[in-house]
Amino acid sequence: MSLVIQQLIDLWGPPVAGEVRPDAAVGPICTDSRKLGSGDFFVPLVGERFDGHTFLGELPKLAAQAAVVSHAWHHPVPPDLLHWRVDDTLEAYQQLGLFHRRALQQPVVAITGSAGKTTTRELIRSVLMPLGPIQASTGNNNNDVGVPLTLLQADNSHRALVVEMGMRGPGEIARLSRCSEPDLAVITNIGTAHIGRLGSREAIAAAKCEIAMHLSPHGAVVIPAGDSLLDTSLARVWSGRVIRVRLDDDQAADADLIGCIDGDQIVVDGQRFGLPLDGRHNARNFLLAIAVAGELGVPLASLANLQVEVPGGRNRRLDKDGLILLDETYNASPEAVLAALDLLAAQPGRRFAVLGTMLELGDRSVELHAAIAARAAEIKLDGLVVVASDPEAAAMANAAAAIERLAVVVEPEAAAEPLMHWLKQGDVVLLKASRGVALESLMPLLPRF
Repeated sequence: MSLVIQQLIDLWGPPVAGEVRPDAAVGPICTDSRKLGSGDFFVPLVGERFDGHTFLGELPKLAAQAAVVSHAWHHPVPPDLLHWRVDDTLEAYQQLGLFHRRALQQPVVAITGSAGKTTTRELIRSVLMPLGPIQASTGNNNNDVGVPLTLLQADNSHRALVVEMGMRGPGEIARLSRCSEPDLAVITNIGTAHIGRLGSREAIAAAKCEIAMHLSPHGAVVIPAGDSLLDTSLARVWSGRVIRVRLDDDQAADADLIGCIDGDQIVVDGQRFGLPLDGRHNARNFLLAIAVAGELGVPLASLANLQVEVPGGRNRRLDKDGLILLDETYNASPEAVLAALDLLAAQPGRRFAVLGTMLELGDRSVELHAAIAARAAEIKLDGLVVVASDPEAAAMANAAAAIERLAVVVEPEAAAEPLMHWLKQGDVVLLKASRGVALESLMPLLPRF
């Protein structure tokens, strides 16, 4: 940390108790009582099943430096503990993240979208690596707790920060934008993920565009071209620069960056880049990353043969003893499943899919599941296993009735039985479902050749 106690006094006023040395550096910020060490500054967070305040009594024994305490905590606090009272400890944590972000002064790139956030985050992290060490979000640290954590883990050795922003409802991305004050914002797409919570694509677009609410006025928003809903929603909160990207054969308006896929390469402004990930959707995500790289001064020639590793369950191609698996088990939205089916359609040989339930689609769930199954039939899959319960299962089975090999099961492990009879060496199988389905549990049960 680069903060001093005086800055906390300026932010929250004088501490309630404890010895004050205004010029003392603020110790490492810790929210996990299990990891708290000597000299740490403790921020007790409150969840549905836990309250970090219950650990305050242990802080003197661990020689913690200080803490913040919620006004709502009415139990005793160690009398000599240096601490401040605040309305909301989570908000205080985000304020600390913002203070640290401002002290570092490195550029911050923020990413959100209905699908492809994590993949695009990893593409951007990789294209920025010629600048030096890059601090980026990891795992699921894309929420109210994870974003300040990512900021606080950065130091002066990092040349840029790449911050993923997810959401479960309106207002969350606005808070994350306020916490990180991005220099560049990337919106991968506007889809139907979380439509059960937000009610409409218009509401989803408005929530995603909150990413620009605290964007640097000298910054820019990078988006795919041709989405009028995204353009309209963004214009309500951002009047600065917008950089649009598209593939040359997309049905979209003009763009600032246009890529042409040529085999396993993409050509942009006469320069050739190897496609680091399979699929047209990932080619578009790569264009978003190239735009960010250009904005931050990365020599584009250094990106000719980029290597990108994405977290498990995303865009993984596995050779399982002669069976080719397209592992997309981590999560699913309608747009992401359609993109994965298009990737499957481009594979040689016999093609099969195991498609599980997509969650949080609300009143449109049956309709959207049926549309996915209809697309599976349209690309003439050799076989489809649906992992779902009624009414989604019935809708998918009806829409995919033209597929000769079709099975419907409730549990992912049950999908192994029909696949054992269908699959042969060299076949390609796509596995795609929402995280809650745990479709990865099927993988050890698939046949070996």
